[in-house]
Amino acid sequence: MSVQLIKHKFTVDEYGKMAEVGVLKEGDRVELIRGEIIEMSPIGTRHAACVARLINLFMNRLGNRAIAWPQNPIQLGNNSQPQPDVTLLQPRDDFYATQHPQPADIFLLVEVADTTLEGDRAIKIPLYAEHHIPEVWLVNLPENCLEVYRQPTATGYQIVSTFYPGDTLSLQTFPDITINVNQILS
Repeated sequence: MSVQLIKHKFTVDEYGKMAEVGVLKEGDRVELIRGEIIEMSPIGTRHAACVARLINLFMNRLGNRAIAWPQNPIQLGNNSQPQPDVTLLQPRDDFYATQHPQPADIFLLVEVADTTLEGDRAIKIPLYAEHHIPEVWLVNLPENCLEVYRQPTATGYQIVSTFYPGDTLSLQTFPDITINVNQILS
């Protein structure tokens, strides 16, 4: 005899209220994915260095053309509030002080994966495609490469490319900006 457990799925508003009343605390490393509160993995040194390199690279290359948003929440519909490692956003004078960025605000999302590689591929990247995020980069630390996802559809990204050290690529939204994969993975 199998037993069906009923799960309660949280909304973004309920998730926010949990933080307001102290159920979730400031230092808790959690994110809301499809209504479920997911504990995030600890950040290792290689992961942290990669995020720092990306932020530095984007700030130097893009200047005021985009906001580099490191490890901060974005809102995807009413039941997901992930915290990608880096998000490039449309510039806004208030720097998103009145609401978390929405899909239309996003140029690029970057996830840096060491221990979370399969989860990022199976859960987060399809979620980003469903919400029409135009470009997602998955920095694959175990395999020392960069996976680039473009042309989102409801069922996934139509174009998936892999870049290795020595390869160069351009940002889809900013084709004049070229990046060597070494600058990310070094």
